Amino acid sequence: MTETYAAFRAENPKTRIRAAARELGTSEAELLATGVDGDATRLQPDFEDILHALEGLGGVMALTRNDACVHEKTGVYEPVHTGLSHRMGQVLGKDIDLRLFLGRWRSAWAVATPWKGGADGLRRSLQFFDAHGDAVHKVFCTSESDLDAYHALVERFAAADRQPLDTEPRAEPQPARPDAEIDADALLSEWADLQDTHDFFQLLGRHGVTRTQALRLAEGRFAERVPAEAIRQTFKTAAETELPIMVFVGNRGCVQIHTGPVEKLVRQGPWYNVLDPGFNLHLDEAAIDQAWIVTKPTEDGDVTALELYDEAGDQIVQLFGERKPGRPERTEWRAILGDLPRAVLA
Repeated sequence: MTETYAAFRAENPKTRIRAAARELGTSEAELLATGVDGDATRLQPDFEDILHALEGLGGVMALTRNDACVHEKTGVYEPVHTGLSHRMGQVLGKDIDLRLFLGRWRSAWAVATPWKGGADGLRRSLQFFDAHGDAVHKVFCTSESDLDAYHALVERFAAADRQPLDTEPRAEPQPARPDAEIDADALLSEWADLQDTHDFFQLLGRHGVTRTQALRLAEGRFAERVPAEAIRQTFKTAAETELPIMVFVGNRGCVQIHTGPVEKLVRQGPWYNVLDPGFNLHLDEAAIDQAWIVTKPTEDGDVTALELYDEAGDQIVQLFGERKPGRPERTEWRAILGDLPRAVLA
């Protein structure tokens, strides 16, 4: 793979490694391990200890993405919480806010790649991958980072020997159960009794439905379709009114959250971007297949979100109005969603 990737990189110097892996029929982790793009040091899979060690790095940039959306936040990894049930972890900082599904993490790497913006010509990062070799989370050093602490972290966790990188093939996606097999009345009844938005995932599991299938079954009661371009209007109105919002982007191993206002909105080809100090978002609008306004009851009243999905039914991004437990949802946020055009179905 090293020679194949080196030849590909020579012909495609600007192609990002995730796209290169797709074109070459392999995984990002396997391409990273070749060392073609820069030095890559395999780390021991002591993910919880590594996360706690990140607190010593100071200011860094956290990056979490899926195939259609990239979420970048600068800040400090503190406080870090691990040892939670179901191998969950959390980072609950003012700027870096993460939900970590550590049971799905498989490998970790310290990476140094050539970069003109680096003080010594290198960009240093810590990168984490799942069993399929897909990146679940990355941490990049910035001018605010303590590089001595970074080097100490790498030395502490470097794997003792050159371990082979074993990745698992992705399972074939399973088709959703036919709607006729779903007790829609029971689903909607339990939906109406939700007390917390975090209970929604368990609701789907109990009824054996996918997210988009549940939204379709709840259409007209808890879900409304909107056109894909509703995301632009939502960001634009939030920026104009300076309304703080919450932007969730995730994958199998991590969900990253921005809470606060958005300001600079830029379209570049198919990509719709938020380019603010401390927060960047890059959304591939061409990947949006479905957009929904979704309502979930809670003990604090209804909570509404704009949710985008790709053709496979995977969630791309969720937007909420800023809120804290114990407080009702902002009326200004509901007004923004209320003003969105509803989708016209063929």
